[in-house]
Amino acid sequence: MRKMRDFPSCFNESGIQIADSSSLSNPNNRSSATQNLVTAIYTSQLQNLSCFIAITWTKTLMGQGVTVGIQNSTGQNLCKFDVKPWLFSRRKGFKSLQISSSIIDLYWDFSSAKFGYGPEPLSGFYLVLMFNQELILLLGDLGREIHKKLNINPSPVPVSSRTAVFVAKREHIFGKKFYSAKAQFCDKGQIHDIQIECDTSAFHDPCLVIRIDNKAVMQVKRLKWKFRGNSTILVDGLPVEVYWDVHSWLFGNGNFTGNAVFLFQTTVSADKLLTGGSGGQSLLLPRFENSMSRGHGFSLILYAWKNE
Repeated sequence: MRKMRDFPSCFNESGIQIADSSSLSNPNNRSSATQNLVTAIYTSQLQNLSCFIAITWTKTLMGQGVTVGIQNSTGQNLCKFDVKPWLFSRRKGFKSLQISSSIIDLYWDFSSAKFGYGPEPLSGFYLVLMFNQELILLLGDLGREIHKKLNINPSPVPVSSRTAVFVAKREHIFGKKFYSAKAQFCDKGQIHDIQIECDTSAFHDPCLVIRIDNKAVMQVKRLKWKFRGNSTILVDGLPVEVYWDVHSWLFGNGNFTGNAVFLFQTTVSADKLLTGGSGGQSLLLPRFENSMSRGHGFSLILYAWKNE
């Protein structure tokens, strides 16, 4: 295990820009909107430039919605779509924006969408992003409907040099002792169940256990001494680097316990990490751009909150 210090986060709450997620440990910043969101990051080639596409699903007391943001590799915002079909607009619609001489179109249909506990629809929907009438990204299980409507290639997977590739996901999860999530660590790979177990209420020194598909793949004992670190596990025969920071769980201020952070990364090695910030409130996460420069790997960032 390599000893590590602080590192900046990979995602902003509303887009792709790098931000310090440790601010979520501040009770003044902790809101239901912050907690109930999932952000998926895709990379694509638009206007011969490498771009990042962020799909952020949100869930609040007023309803659910989705934001689609596109940035170039330098962090410049190219466009942003904000869709709130359960609030003020239709559950089915279309928006179009122009970037220089190019047109970006967004189509969606959530009229039959089914949801679970989280903000992402599980079935009965589509979300489509097109660039100059070329299919870039298709989400959902209504592929036939959108292909027929737009008169495009009937293949369920768009085949284009611009086709967006899923490279990262950030999610907030909740629990008291067990925290669960799902992840697909490689393209067309198996969807795995991830379970994080950590009982910090125990009188003895707590232990951290991570399971993939109910099989223990990592265990950290003497966690009060090893509250930040990294280790490598194998998933689908691929090495996956796991980083953790549970400082806020163990040394939270007063009655408030902040969020822990876990990163599962398939491409970034330790020598690509950035160090930044200081003190116990900073978090460990590698620079997202470094992972992109090494190919289309996958990163899963989990913010784990304790339900007291």
